[in-house]
Amino acid sequence: MGVKDAVARRFLQICGERNITTNELANLSGVTPSTAYSMLDKKRRDISVITVKKFCDGLGITLGEFFSSPEFDDLEQEII
Repeated sequence: MGVKDAVARRFLQICGERNITTNELANLSGVTPSTAYSMLDKKRRDISVITVKKFCDGLGITLGEFFSSPEFDDLEQEII
């Protein structure tokens, strides 16, 4: 799994645990719904660190808490 997939999966996991939709995540985070969908959509995965931070802020968690998940421990090397 790549890092973009891991980030999207982690946000979807947290949203599922809290019963939050993608639109609600966007509203909590102060981003447009299209930004949230473009980040979580498998075909686009338009991910930026700033948006990750905004989502974490909206969810009331730190970046450290977000990335402290087994999904990030065994990621494959990203080769471009």
